[in-house]
Amino acid sequence: MNFKRYRDALIVLLALAVPFWFLRYSMRGDPRQISGPDKLVVRLITPIQYAATILARGLSGVVSDYVYLVDVKQDNARLAAQNARLRHELRQLAPLTAENRRLRGLLELRSELGTDVVSAQVIAKDTLAFFRVAHVALDRPAREIPSDAKLPVVTLDGVVGTTGKVAGDTVEVRLVADAGFGVDAVVERTGARAFVRGTGDEKKYLCKVEYVQRTDEVEVGDLLVTSGVGRRFPRGIPVARVSQVDKRDFGIYQSVMAEPTVDFSRLREVLVVVSGPQTAAQSGGGARTASR
Repeated sequence: MNFKRYRDALIVLLALAVPFWFLRYSMRGDPRQISGPDKLVVRLITPIQYAATILARGLSGVVSDYVYLVDVKQDNARLAAQNARLRHELRQLAPLTAENRRLRGLLELRSELGTDVVSAQVIAKDTLAFFRVAHVALDRPAREIPSDAKLPVVTLDGVVGTTGKVAGDTVEVRLVADAGFGVDAVVERTGARAFVRGTGDEKKYLCKVEYVQRTDEVEVGDLLVTSGVGRRFPRGIPVARVSQVDKRDFGIYQSVMAEPTVDFSRLREVLVVVSGPQTAAQSGGGARTASR
């Protein structure tokens, strides 16, 4: 029992003495004063110290890299969540921004027309692949719109068509491309007179431009705007853009085709001009440039 107690005490004493001994030899000021036994101890502990230093540096680097990677991973996760949230908000704001832009444009158009107009939203289209009739809901009672009055319907990009039958709170609108539509127009660039009529083509939206004389200068890309003649449409509203010109060598008129300036597939809001013919004929704040 006594030997075991002394053995434990000796082990503790050695465990405490050895580090101080190593420290003593490491702190010797002049290596030339080291004795033989001291040199032997230094030679023994030097590889151990070197290995311990390398191991400590390696462990320190690994720990530092690990901590850095953990921080980077957390930052990446936070930024990814923030990015996803911002993209979601942007997707929600984009339609509102586009709608706000369209509504501001309609207000400007209403002011430019200077006539009594009723705003409306497109709520339905016919079932044909290329629809010729749309149905709009008015922001006023539909009884203010006479049935089959053929009132002008316009939007930011130009002429949409004319009103037709009234049913409940909705009004039927016959589009520019319909064969029953027609409006007097002029070539904006040259002032040449023409009459734009829908073709009723079931495959594409097209208008034929009638009564363009062979001597008139008309080119592909020319914009056709309402002339105001007939006291129905205000003057200067875009109708169609010339897509084909066939200058004949004989006859009185050229053969001209045009495409409506309104993109009916994106049609959302319109204005119905309900002013009397006299007021509408005297108004028309100048030609508007079509976006298409």
